[in-house]
Amino acid sequence: MKFCSNCAQKVDYQAVEGDHRLRFVCNHCMTIHYQNPRIIVGCVPVWEDKVLLCRRGIEPQLGFWNLPGGFYEIGESLETGAMREAMEEAGLSMKIGRMLGIYSVLHAAQVHIHYEGILDHDKFCLTPESTEIKFFSENEIPWSELAFQSNTLSLKHYFECRNSGNWSTKQKEYYVNFERES
Repeated sequence: MKFCSNCAQKVDYQAVEGDHRLRFVCNHCMTIHYQNPRIIVGCVPVWEDKVLLCRRGIEPQLGFWNLPGGFYEIGESLETGAMREAMEEAGLSMKIGRMLGIYSVLHAAQVHIHYEGILDHDKFCLTPESTEIKFFSENEIPWSELAFQSNTLSLKHYFECRNSGNWSTKQKEYYVNFERES
């Protein structure tokens, strides 16, 4: 950050009295610019004993398989955001089920929140965000081709819960240090 979004003057990265971190501060209007993680909402769409994955048609991770998900928008609930993303990426109409996971993605300054998506039919459509959409049984999941670690964590947790009948929400903090994740 170079300029204040309040008055357009130059900002400095400095200590703020009573705070434990350095912050961008405008020395003209004294606005403190906090930087907070962005929230990603998504779902594991379920039809009978299969889950739906979308092959990404956009960066990041172009061409890799992904759960429908994306940035949470102001003015919607987390659940509404997950349903919107499923509609945008696969034309899915669904209900939101259990919360499956909350993941602090430290290297990307994001929090990923995944739900179970309960489909009332197996209809979907390609969108500009997805080049291929397919239902997978547990043993068909292309694990090495998943776009993000949060996808892997949510899918594994979904199948563990489904197979055991014990449902819970998984919480995990991770930092990935390889180029494919973003």
